[in-house]
Order: sequence, then C-alpha cells, then structure tokens
Amino acid sequence: MALTREQMAQRVARELKDGYYVNLGIGIPTLVANYVPAGMDVMLQSENGLLGMGEFPTAQTLDPDMINAGKQTVTARLGASVFDSAQSFAMIRGGHVDLTVLGAFEVDVQGNIASWMIPGKLVKGMGGAMDLVAGAENIIVTMTHASKDGESKLLDRCSLPLTGAGCIRKVLTDLAYLEIVDGAFVLRETAPGVTVEEVRAKTAGRLLVPDDVQEMTFPADVA
Repeated sequence: MALTREQMAQRVARELKDGYYVNLGIGIPTLVANYVPAGMDVMLQSENGLLGMGEFPTAQTLDPDMINAGKQTVTARLGASVFDSAQSFAMIRGGHVDLTVLGAFEVDVQGNIASWMIPGKLVKGMGGAMDLVAGAENIIVTMTHASKDGESKLLDRCSLPLTGAGCIRKVLTDLAYLEIVDGAFVLRETAPGVTVEEVRAKTAGRLLVPDDVQEMTFPADVA
C-alpha cells in the first residue's frame, strides 16, 4: 500500500536531529512540522521569513497573518523570529540550514532534481528551490514514485528543466525510501505492503536492491 501524505511526513521527521535548522518546502514537506518527535528541539525555517515554525494552527490558535512559503497559516513556537526574505535567503545561501525537505517532479540517478517547470503548463516561477538545493548539503526529496499515468519519476536522466544538478542524495516516495549512490538508486526501505518487485517495476533509473531492505512501520493513528 502506498504511503499517505501524513505517513510520508512522519517518515521524513525521523531524519530530524536535535538542534537542526530545517527548511520545509511547499506541499508534503510542510506536514513534517506536525511530526517533530516529542522532546526534540528543532527550528523550522520558512523562506518567506520565519524561523521557529510550529504545527499547523487549530481554530483557536489561527493567525491569518502568520503564514509559510506556501501561504498556509502556521504557528510560531517559543523563541521564533520573523524577518524579511532577504535575511531568510542569506541563511539559506550561507549554508546555515541543516536539512531541506523538497518536493519534485523528477529525480535522476545523478542526483539531479527537476521541481519547478513542466513545459506547456502554467509556470509560477522558480521560487526558492534553486537557492535551497545550492545552499544545503542535506536534502530529502518527497514525491510520488510515478505519475497518475504510471510513468516513473525516478529516472536515469531528468527530462524536465533542472532545479539543481548533483545535489540530491535521499528520496522518499509513496512506495519507498531510497538513497542515490554512485549513479544508482539504492533501495533502503519499502512502504508497508509494497514489494521490491513493485518498486523495481516503477523505477526507470538504475536500481540497486541490497539484502537488508527494511519495511517501514507506523503507529496505527498515522494513516
């Protein structure tokens, strides 16, 4: 069974470490804010100028002026700072973000990422993705493994315009968690109920399958 958006966010949250500064991209990555492990001190950064982003608000805590880069309303944790986007991108470009979580249209075996443009469709702009992939050493991409038509998004070479070259090392899809090593996707974990054969069938790029592939587990309330 493919992972839900919430399960993908929870799996990414397992990559967080105490003291990390983390940038969350638009889409599934924003959900990671809801799954920071209890007792862990992590500062979530939004490129529009917020350091210390908290969980999504309830009706009682909603502030329409407190938003993330995707214009979703968010909360601010104790110790948060608000500043202009120039300072935010100075943090990003200066390499001060420990982990970046991004969505993507395509990723290939060379660690290239295409995440901003599909020719023939409305293009809203690059946003901050190019700065994020250039300024971060530790990036996790979250995406569906294949398109609605069943076409793989994990390729030997990206077909869409690139956001960044040779910068991606970790990919979490709705089917699996993989690392990119020496020109290949290395399968590390599968989603519950997903077989290695299914991952192989939906991965167009070179795939290596070690003997110790694990199956992800989740609490019953994360579905």
